[in-house]
Amino acid sequence: MNDAHLHMVVNHFPIIGSIFGLGVLIAGLFYKNNVIKNVAYVLFVVAAIFAGLSMATGEGAEHMVEDFPEIGHAIIHEHEEMAEKLAIVLYALGLVSLIGLFLNFKNHAKAKFISYLAFIIAILAVILGIETGTTGGEIRHTEIRDNYIKTESLKVDDEH
Repeated sequence: MNDAHLHMVVNHFPIIGSIFGLGVLIAGLFYKNNVIKNVAYVLFVVAAIFAGLSMATGEGAEHMVEDFPEIGHAIIHEHEEMAEKLAIVLYALGLVSLIGLFLNFKNHAKAKFISYLAFIIAILAVILGIETGTTGGEIRHTEIRDNYIKTESLKVDDEH
């Protein structure tokens, strides 16, 4: 298994984990249930861990594909910039989640504040995660790029 393969294996969970975690946290806030909130916190911590793994494998994946036709440095750089922002937000969310777990176990008065703070950070993580996933997908899926030109239609037009 090479770095590109490892990156593809681990890079989905930070995005999916933050989306699922946000949904679970919303349920926990709605039902005012600390057990449900704790599940969300664990999802956020795992998402932060996988963000670290994604960042660790990203550089190796970049070196493997940066010279492929139709990829280039610019599109990878855009994805890398978004991934760095997402990773920082997920690290913060993971830390806040650990604090939330601790405060929930201690039945601390600040636990409610932390759950709302996690909610706000999770929304930001989901937004950045969607953008990071899109820029990552554009690396190999040229059809989802804004500047995509279907080469088959160009060939047909050139023949007439």
